[in-house]
This record gives sequence, structure tokens and C-alpha cells, in this order.
Amino acid sequence: MKMTKTIPYLKMNGLGNDFVVIDNRQLNYQFSSEQIRAISNRETGIGCDQFIIMDTPPSGADILMRIYNYDGGEVEACGNATRCIAAVISKELGKNNIIVATSVGFLPSIVNGDLVSVDMGKPLFAWDQIPLSEEFSDTTKIELQIGPIDDPILHTPAVVNVGNPHAIFFVKEDPDVYELELFGPMLENHPIFPERANISIAQVTAQNEIKLRVWERGVGLTKACGTAACATAICAVRLNLTNQEVAIDLPGGRLNLHWRKSDNHIIMSGAYSLDGSGIIPQKLLTLSA
Repeated sequence: MKMTKTIPYLKMNGLGNDFVVIDNRQLNYQFSSEQIRAISNRETGIGCDQFIIMDTPPSGADILMRIYNYDGGEVEACGNATRCIAAVISKELGKNNIIVATSVGFLPSIVNGDLVSVDMGKPLFAWDQIPLSEEFSDTTKIELQIGPIDDPILHTPAVVNVGNPHAIFFVKEDPDVYELELFGPMLENHPIFPERANISIAQVTAQNEIKLRVWERGVGLTKACGTAACATAICAVRLNLTNQEVAIDLPGGRLNLHWRKSDNHIIMSGAYSLDGSGIIPQKLLTLSA
């Protein structure tokens, strides 16, 4: 058997949204989509929601983060992963203010013990920025539904781009009563979303609290999704359902969001944890690179 490089990894999570993290700054290893899927597989690999690569940063940043979903596809943003990476680099550099570079820009982060706050930037609301496959002048409620026309189960989601596309269905009932594992795949791949979308079901439980469940594109049901929490908070404010500051309760725990009026940026705060470390098994790396 041909041997490949020895590749260490960290296993981390943000509210149960878990990651395999590779420091590629010295390795310069090129992972194939087959390898990423093999490593991410919970039954035969290490298992994770997202596969994260840390790499040499561009000027002005402390680290470059690349994000791959369970299915091997690269995505633009992951708030929970950003918190984890910021914490790792904070410890390495001995400072609390960390700039994480992604494919869609820089994410300033502040590390305070186990809590990390991330500036997720400005949300995008225009239909062609999300993007959608057809024009909608109002993206707080677009024409999309699941179920009978006269009695839909879910309908008129709010849509926004927070690093990646999101659709949020606001409901009056507990989100747990909806079969998101059934609707999620259909909605993620609906023709209205040319780049697919993250699908969320949200219940406003108070003026500053929301209960949320998320179907993440390329992943499936997840315990937490940082960008979905950001998207939900923003859309709730746009629909006059909550205040600018809101707590989002996900199956994995709570995230605090603040849509800042001064610069239109969304600030996400929450916990992270380091679960362990190891070496990628050679059998997972013998697939074509």
C-alpha cells in the first residue's frame, strides 16, 4: 500500500456542530472530495458535519479557513467553525482578537475563554445576491411552499445570504413537530435555489428568543448552524418579530445574535469546545488525491 503523509487533526465542535480540523500551513496537502467524504463519514471515518482546513492567511488576516461539507463540496461560510478556528489561533498567537479569512471575506473574532464572538459581516437581501433563480422584489416572504396549495404545511419563507443562501420558515408551533428530515432535502434542492440553500424552521418564543431547527445543505439535520442562526435573527428583525438582539436556541445549545445598526453587521456569540485530536488513518487517505 502506498503511504501518504502523516496528517494530524483536531476534533472540535460549536454547540454540537462538529468538525475535523486540519492545519495545512506546513503540510500543503491537497485533499480530494473522496477523501473528505471518507474522513467525514461517521460510520467508517472520523465523522463530522464539516471538514475544515486551516491554511496560510492573506495579508491582514491571522489564518485562512476553508470549509467542506460532509458531501465533499466546498462552502463559503460556517459561523460555528469560525469560532473554533479563532480559538485555536488565539491560543497559538497569544492574543484575543483574531481575523479569520474565508472565501467571502475577513471575519473579525474576539476570544474570551470558551466564548467567541464573530463579526459575520453584512447580510445580502437582493434576490440575485442570495441567489434565487427568479426575481422577487420582497425577499422577506417569497412564494415557496410544501403541501397542498390551499393548506400548505410550510410556506412563504424569508430568504437571505449570510455567507451562503438561507431560507427560514417562521411557524407558530414548536419546530420539532415538523418533519424537517423529510422536507429538508426537497427544499435544499428546489429549483428556486441555484446554489442550493440551508433550510430552517423557526418559532419566535419571545421578543428576544427564537427556537430553531436547521437542515444544512450538503450536511442534513444539524445540532447547530451559525450562519442559519444569523440569517434567522436578521429575518426576524426584518419581519418585526424580534428585537435587534436575540437568543437563538438550537438542539445543540444557544447562540446570541446582535444585528448592529451602526454598520449593518451581524455579531454572533457562542461557546466552542476541543473534543480531542489524532492522526488521520492511512486507509482514509489512500483514495485518489
